[in-house]
Amino acid sequence: MGAVRGSAGTTAVSSAAPASVLARLRSLVPTLSRGPAAVGRAVLDDPRQTVPMTVQQLATHSQASEASVIRLAQAAGCSGYREFRTLLAAAAAQEEVSRPSGLPADISAGDDPVVVVAKLAAEERQALADTAASLDIAALEAAADAIVAARRLVIAGIGASGLVAEDLSTKLERIGLTARAVTEGHMAMTLTVLMEPDELLVAISASGETTDIIEPLAAAREAGVPTVALTVRPRSTLTSADHVLIGVAARESGMRSAAMSSRTGQLFIVDVLFTLVFQRCGARARDAVGTSHRRLAPRRRKAGNPS
Repeated sequence: MGAVRGSAGTTAVSSAAPASVLARLRSLVPTLSRGPAAVGRAVLDDPRQTVPMTVQQLATHSQASEASVIRLAQAAGCSGYREFRTLLAAAAAQEEVSRPSGLPADISAGDDPVVVVAKLAAEERQALADTAASLDIAALEAAADAIVAARRLVIAGIGASGLVAEDLSTKLERIGLTARAVTEGHMAMTLTVLMEPDELLVAISASGETTDIIEPLAAAREAGVPTVALTVRPRSTLTSADHVLIGVAARESGMRSAAMSSRTGQLFIVDVLFTLVFQRCGARARDAVGTSHRRLAPRRRKAGNPS
């Protein structure tokens, strides 16, 4: 669902990947107006129950208008409600097969540790599957090309997104690229205003509305600096970047914050993006990894050495 020049909000959902309909809804619902959001929540609460419903029935079920049902289908990238319902039926069936049985969606305060582990594992798997189903391959390739072409990268993220920024920066530095992660808003702005058009800003924000990330993005674009954005909100301000990559958060519960649930999808995208960059760098990347491995070998303890 990433696209060039912020077109992620209107990217069509492919009928070849029905699971992406549910994935896209999970990202879209928090950004929609009241009516379509109510319909989206009703669909996500029980996709199989809503599949047989007509437009009128779904509107009544979700306490919204028929126009809201149609707007939701269009926001999901479908030509109309008929296509939306067809893809929803396939997605619901696919998700039912892959979902572990007997595991409620939310974690309660009294859950046994074994149950907590099982529930979190199930949610993490779903977040990865949803993100993989919804990613725009063309946007991934464009972002990877931009990273390889850049003389230097500034990778900005605040809070939990800062952890993602540091992960991407570390990976890119390992293969010989010049990258700097910045996790503080004032420093992000300071570095961005000094950037030049042959550099690249990678802006990371789950909400897509973090001021300390949005302002550097605007400054970079005004200066003609290429930009890549990573978010989980397809209609956020961050999607004004040149190349937009959208992950899917795991479903939140009262005990699990948005920062925790979004990080899984973001880190998966980082891994995919790094792999594409590694492929493009070829021998340069392999040589850099080999050199660091050899030179750091003396710092690794040998197996069986208690010292």
